[in-house]
Amino acid sequence: MSNLNLQDALSAIDIQADWVGLREVKESTTYRIIRDGNPQANSRGADHGVMVEVLADGQFGYYGCNKLDHGSIAKAAEKALQQAKAAAKNPLFEFTAEARPVTKGKFQSPFQQSAEALSAGKLNEIMLKAYHQLKVNDQIVSAHAMAMIIETESNFVSSNGSDVEQNFLMVQSDYSAMANKGNIYQRRTDNHCLQIGMEEFDEDMVLARANRVGEQALELLDADDCPTENTNLVLAPDQMMLQIHESVGHALEVDRILGDERNYAGWSFVREADFGKLQYGSKIMNITFDPTVDNQFACYGYDDGGLKAERDFIIKDGLLVKGLGGKESQLRSGVPGVANFRASSWNRAPIDRMANLNLEPGDSTFDEIIAAVDHGVYMETNRSWSIDDYRNKFQFGCEYGKLIENGKLTKTLKNPNYRAISNPFWNSLKMLGNQDTFEVYGTPYCGKGEPNQAIRVGHASPVCLFENVEVFGGA
Repeated sequence: MSNLNLQDALSAIDIQADWVGLREVKESTTYRIIRDGNPQANSRGADHGVMVEVLADGQFGYYGCNKLDHGSIAKAAEKALQQAKAAAKNPLFEFTAEARPVTKGKFQSPFQQSAEALSAGKLNEIMLKAYHQLKVNDQIVSAHAMAMIIETESNFVSSNGSDVEQNFLMVQSDYSAMANKGNIYQRRTDNHCLQIGMEEFDEDMVLARANRVGEQALELLDADDCPTENTNLVLAPDQMMLQIHESVGHALEVDRILGDERNYAGWSFVREADFGKLQYGSKIMNITFDPTVDNQFACYGYDDGGLKAERDFIIKDGLLVKGLGGKESQLRSGVPGVANFRASSWNRAPIDRMANLNLEPGDSTFDEIIAAVDHGVYMETNRSWSIDDYRNKFQFGCEYGKLIENGKLTKTLKNPNYRAISNPFWNSLKMLGNQDTFEVYGTPYCGKGEPNQAIRVGHASPVCLFENVEVFGGA
């Protein structure tokens, strides 16, 4: 990672503290973007620093440092100690080193082709070809193809013996086309966020995805508006990604439930007493926290508090059983949680964050789900969203829809939207697609915390059928 030896830097810290931790993060981000036929970004940025954490008088203090010498890190430890002692004057909870379990281990993102396997010139060439594939005809008035490559090295050591090394290779690919006819504008997109290598940019696969986006953008220009009615709703996995994220993930973050986010990113309709009691959804709803899924965006071996990451049920048979709370929140609340105490960078303190949060598949094929619907609407790909401060009432708009009539997909619909309330909506879940319909997605920009932290999250889901949902059209 660097010439810095973290163990030696830790040994050089001489302060009166109950526990000290050092988390070094080195990250490089590469962008290759073609917009409307022209290179818009061809850049590579780097960031490198250490977060010093200190436990004293029952409180944690933090201080970030981007000068990677022992003296600077030792001074940062003194600043972190001051933060901890200041917090101890008005404690909400008194912590011990139990909040930082001793952990040793390594993690490496799975990939077939390393970041060096594809030259900058070749990747730019593929993005340009993708743009031309998106530009099906002159009715595509704007299009872009984007590749983002993130390489991250993280190392964590602590005074009670933790030593964790994690290396990540993360990729985002995004293809978008805007079509126009008269006063009608329709956008179609295709976005992947994965822990994967340069195999994500296989040229044939990229061009096939881009062509589909361009063709469907044109198709939407002549489509009917989505009807306004209460009906059956079938959601594709790429829309379920956001549905899970907003109405399950954020609602179950334990620090949010405790009120830590209330003045910034909102509270939650869920209370501590609901765990083990609240029927969050129908009996076929099973949500897992799973940072072990190969290639999913938020895979990792250990969270930033040193807790080993393991697959666990958050919701089982529709019943809420665990919260998205790391060790600190578990101690504060008494709510059982998971290893999701994460920071977005070296200059941020860890907080409760989603990671890979997935809806487990059922046993129905896509055709069987559609065949079970006499009348309804099928929707793909989020376009807009709104949800209240309690993660309760929501409204989502999608890019692409199909009318379902007599068990068959019929005409294409533009501007499909739906609205509902989280708990009744999930209890209306009627059918789940099987493993063949199960798809993995993610987002690099989930925002939370003060100061703000944009972090990477993964979600996976099968196709889902919900009953009696309010759908509506409109721009």
